[in-house]
Amino acid sequence: MSTPRVLATQAAEATIDLLRDEHGPLMFHQSGGCCDGSSPMCFAKGEFRIGGNDVWLGQIHGCDFFMSTSQFEYWQHTQLTIDVTKGRGASFSLEIPLGVRFLIRSRLFSEEEAKDMAPVLNGEEYLETA
Repeated sequence: MSTPRVLATQAAEATIDLLRDEHGPLMFHQSGGCCDGSSPMCFAKGEFRIGGNDVWLGQIHGCDFFMSTSQFEYWQHTQLTIDVTKGRGASFSLEIPLGVRFLIRSRLFSEEEAKDMAPVLNGEEYLETA
């Protein structure tokens, strides 16, 4: 089994379940930028347009997770764990009305993990397979 690039905590999964009950299938996108622009954003599936400037990293709790290509250049050597914390972000992410926000915790892959990385797809490749 390959090393996953993105994971979710139990707290994040519980929040995803609440959001999925209300909004249906979900997706995540991690853009570049500062402040809340660097937080993972949760959308109803298809509400965020994926394209050639995005990379599909895998799924968390049944939700596709994408990142901008430029951001992936910086984070490609790290495993991302999506978590949730109390507080409001200043974004359009679906969890904001719940009084929580998603955040990323990261760690570098070990040399052993790096040998068996989960594959990524660019946004256009993902759209062709979806």
